[in-house]
Amino acid sequence: MEYKIKLTPFFETQLKKLKKKPAKINDFRGPKIMKIILRDKVLFDRLIQKLKEIKQNPEHYKPLKNILKGNRRAHLGVFIIIFDIYEDLITVHYVKHHDDAY
Repeated sequence: MEYKIKLTPFFETQLKKLKKKPAKINDFRGPKIMKIILRDKVLFDRLIQKLKEIKQNPEHYKPLKNILKGNRRAHLGVFIIIFDIYEDLITVHYVKHHDDAY
């Protein structure tokens, strides 16, 4: 199944805070190219790679419990990406440090 990724406004704001060099992300916005200026290019590249992995097989990642029930998590070093799956749409809610994510 081919999944589509939707970034929440909060997640887009988090990406914009990683500012330094312009990068184009067209994998997640279809024909619309979103330009983001980055502070940490390495972290950003790892994040994009992880989003591609999530897009390939989102069911692989652990489902969460309690107040985050219905969401899943993916580890990115010390960071956690929180997302959910509805039919063929993956909604990425946020990425936070592990200590602050839950």
